[in-house]
Amino acid sequence: MKNLILAMIFALVSVPAYAQSSQTTPDSATAPTATQTAYRINAGDDIEVYVWGEERLQRQIRVLPDGTFSFPLVGRIEAEGKLPYEIESVVSKGLENQYRGQVPQVTVSVSSPTGMQFSVMGRVNSPGNFSPGRYINLLEALSMAGGPSQFADLDGISIVRKTPQGLTTVRTRLGGLFKRSGAANAVSKRAIPNIQSGDTIIVP
Repeated sequence: MKNLILAMIFALVSVPAYAQSSQTTPDSATAPTATQTAYRINAGDDIEVYVWGEERLQRQIRVLPDGTFSFPLVGRIEAEGKLPYEIESVVSKGLENQYRGQVPQVTVSVSSPTGMQFSVMGRVNSPGNFSPGRYINLLEALSMAGGPSQFADLDGISIVRKTPQGLTTVRTRLGGLFKRSGAANAVSKRAIPNIQSGDTIIVP
């Protein structure tokens, strides 16, 4: 019954859009919005780098297994763990000696997050490691793991996440999704967090 309801709710939940470039100019880099900060670049991701007005500097690139990529006139760039707007700043800085005036606007976006990986353990029907190749939320992650098992505690789910400051735990309550009276209110971005690469989902 849980899996049937999960499938019905899954159809109602929209998938977050790919993280977009912050489109900053070289001399006015600003922090990204909440949408832009949702995804950090991983090894294996496909990214697009554009220097506006410069066809020779427009590239679709796959980040190498060591987390780097090479860009013309800039050289090797450390990309893993960085946000798109941070890569924009690195490329702009590397191009400064190529222009007498201002460097053309640089934009970086993730075209395919194929390097994204996460794992699910605990009371699900098919625990394991997963590489969805797209952005997903917690509900979709549980669906990929075969859904919660019969005695899963959906109000005690934990997401163990790697951050630059170390491991952190995000606790989530999804029990309301399986109650007829509360399902509509529970289906929201706040109730269903997005999954980040390297997350470990624990279902007690």
